[in-house]
Amino acid sequence: MSSSIRTLARRAALVAATGAAAVVLAACGGDGAGGAADHGDAGSHGPTGTPSATGAHNPQDVTFAQGMIPHHRQALEMARLAGGRASSQAVKDLAGRIEKAQDPEIRTMTGWLKTWGEDVPPAGGGMDHSASGHSGMPGMMGDDDMAALEKLTGKAFDHQFLTLMVEHHEGAVEMARTEQSKGRYGPAKAMAGDIVTAQQAEIREMKQMMDAKS
Repeated sequence: MSSSIRTLARRAALVAATGAAAVVLAACGGDGAGGAADHGDAGSHGPTGTPSATGAHNPQDVTFAQGMIPHHRQALEMARLAGGRASSQAVKDLAGRIEKAQDPEIRTMTGWLKTWGEDVPPAGGGMDHSASGHSGMPGMMGDDDMAALEKLTGKAFDHQFLTLMVEHHEGAVEMARTEQSKGRYGPAKAMAGDIVTAQQAEIREMKQMMDAKS
């Protein structure tokens, strides 16, 4: 019996040693994988740990954000008029989608400018952008256009809203394409691509709505 007990004890010790070795090997393998992943992450961000692919920006990126913020703000002002003035539910739905899409983009671009140490276009200045250099941006409405739109209701509002918004969207697409071709900051170029895709689709939609009403 004592011989059997000694044999069982040796087997138990062997199993324990083998298990311990496996744990050590697994731990070493885990450290190696983690180290490789950490190194790869650091490599993708450059030697200083700062983003290198999307972090760099150029003057065009600043121009894009500083221009598109007031451009979007005007679109939001136009869209918010539709709730109490439009007669078409389709126009109201479109206005709601414009507001939902462009408001977050304004916040994102504002964050970029603050991070870059650049000026954020002031809000609440009305539609007169001449003082801040925005009057020449493609598609921007003048004070007279906005004042006239505010006075309309029903089908007259629907027609004028669609007419002005098509022009406004076409201006935004033009600005976004310039960013796509001349910008450097990855997220800004990606947003520009989203603007081109979304607003071109909305332009087609608005033109179809106008054709149906004519």
